[in-house]
Amino acid sequence: MRFVLAGLAVPAIIWAQASTSSPDTMRSQMTDSAAKQRDSVLKQAAAVSGKPAAASNSFFTVPWIDPIAHSFNTPPPCDPMEKTALDSLIEKNSKDQGVKAELIRAVINQESGARPCAVSVKGAQGLMQLMPETAAQLGVANPFDPKQNVEGGARLLKQLLEKYKGNVTLALAAYNAGSGRVDHDGGVPAIPETLQYVTQIITKLPKMVR
Repeated sequence: MRFVLAGLAVPAIIWAQASTSSPDTMRSQMTDSAAKQRDSVLKQAAAVSGKPAAASNSFFTVPWIDPIAHSFNTPPPCDPMEKTALDSLIEKNSKDQGVKAELIRAVINQESGARPCAVSVKGAQGLMQLMPETAAQLGVANPFDPKQNVEGGARLLKQLLEKYKGNVTLALAAYNAGSGRVDHDGGVPAIPETLQYVTQIITKLPKMVR
């Protein structure tokens, strides 16, 4: 899982002090820095969500995630999608795209914990954590809509599996780090996040899907 929120540039000095600062002090420092970006990010949130940007005590409004709270391991401000509805989406897109349902489900669980409002620190959005430009290329108008997000994510997995001739490991590495990086490195990039991402998903998949 890779929650938090794109668009927040927290000064390095704050992180440098993290080991010696109390949680309350760190939260205060981060909040002061974040407040300077409030107006622009609220407008960004409104543009993505289609909802008015309303002032609040929290830096972000749904579907955006409060990075201050999340830095202390607070989950995204929405519940995981109801299992029956999610399974229905997964099965439909598995059939439509020819991608194993277990793989789609594993990516969703790893990426967002099945929370449709999740946003990553790099700006990836929704259940399958699609970057805005990728979502646009896949025809996903609203990445926070579960139906559109899973359709787009399953289509992306299909493209990557075709590119890497069915190699699930490489497809997952490309899903996380980008196919350009996988191609450049000639395999799974030696990026800690990517290595962990691929390992955690692969170990949970049935052998028939790997």
